[in-house]
Amino acid sequence: MATYIVLASFTDKGIKAVRDTVKRTDAVKKMGKKAGVTLKDMYWTLGAYDIVSVLEAPDDETMTAFMLGAAEEGFVKTHTLRAFSEPEMKKIIGKML
Repeated sequence: MATYIVLASFTDKGIKAVRDTVKRTDAVKKMGKKAGVTLKDMYWTLGAYDIVSVLEAPDDETMTAFMLGAAEEGFVKTHTLRAFSEPEMKKIIGKML
């Protein structure tokens, strides 16, 4: 499974419904399960982003479809980053010419 870091900012719709943000996390988990995506961790943060999440998906296509579906709800705008673990990075470096 590939790991992804998602940085999210509340939209106007999201901040108006901020009291339900934790409840929406349960909905994200259920939606992810249907899509083959696992929400590993979610943090509400101070600073440039309101939420930082760690997710796992089998591939970029699955993650993209999942994030488009989540964005369609309109509560957050996201920035998705593909993350590599130390063993994955060692393998990547091993492929360098």
